[in-house]
Amino acid sequence: MPDSSRRAGAGRVVVAGASGLIGRALAESLRADGLEVTTLVRRPAEAAHEVEWLTTQAPLDPSVLDGADAVVGLNGASIGRFPWTPAYKSTLLWSRITPTRALARAVRELGTDAPHFVSASAVGYYGSVPGARLDETAPRGESFLADLCGEWESAALGAGPDARVSIVRTAPVVHAEGVLKPLLVLTRLGVSGPIGRGTQVWPWISLDDEVRAIRHVIDKGLTGPVNLSGPTRATANDLGFALAVRMNRPYLLHAPVWGMKLVLGADATEALLTTDAHVVPDALTASGFAFTHPTVEDAVAAAVPPAS
Repeated sequence: MPDSSRRAGAGRVVVAGASGLIGRALAESLRADGLEVTTLVRRPAEAAHEVEWLTTQAPLDPSVLDGADAVVGLNGASIGRFPWTPAYKSTLLWSRITPTRALARAVRELGTDAPHFVSASAVGYYGSVPGARLDETAPRGESFLADLCGEWESAALGAGPDARVSIVRTAPVVHAEGVLKPLLVLTRLGVSGPIGRGTQVWPWISLDDEVRAIRHVIDKGLTGPVNLSGPTRATANDLGFALAVRMNRPYLLHAPVWGMKLVLGADATEALLTTDAHVVPDALTASGFAFTHPTVEDAVAAAVPPAS
């Protein structure tokens, strides 16, 4: 039987943040299936499918979204850039809140004719909650990243009570341009190993399943929060060891927490590296979504060529 998550029920989808890892892959997937994709760009438009926005104080013209079946907001500066200085924290916030508010306003102005609004968030919403099983009903945590996600989601809900809004809380993507980027360098050099204690649970998802999940949300008309995370529990050690095995490199050297905080800063270390959060994709699985890469080992194998 055909995979319904490969057939978004949209004739046209508007994508904001299409220059990023997820946005590029989503746009390519939609176009490969013959769907029309309009991309919002923060520069002069260079192609018929592009629309310039956020380069002036003018709001997004709602007509850009008119007639679309869905609009997907994926904007946001990389949380993988360190350290998180006060200035960069402002960038992390502005780059998410400002575009999301602009999209929400346009959706609200279209009223009942508005497209389905799929707005990005992150599993950082939950913070670090060792031992807990975090489904979509779990409360917001306490950290800079959790607060950022809370503001991000509130901006999306500004589309209004009658709008169809999905909040996709995405886990770190297992890809060379995602969570693997710094780990690949260390592993290649043979200096990878446990980060902190290494037993902290890390949410994760493959890029293919991330794109398929977003399309599934559109296709099924899912609204509210949806966790985009792999279905199988994995620790930091599970991910690091799988990568080392794939690259035929050792996994021995321990990275102490104090050292990471010294180099990266306390906020980034606690939000990304030592956080312990077992995030489960209950909304996805309950709606019939099947993962292509159900384990972190599968995701690593899909993202990294085997050692020759």
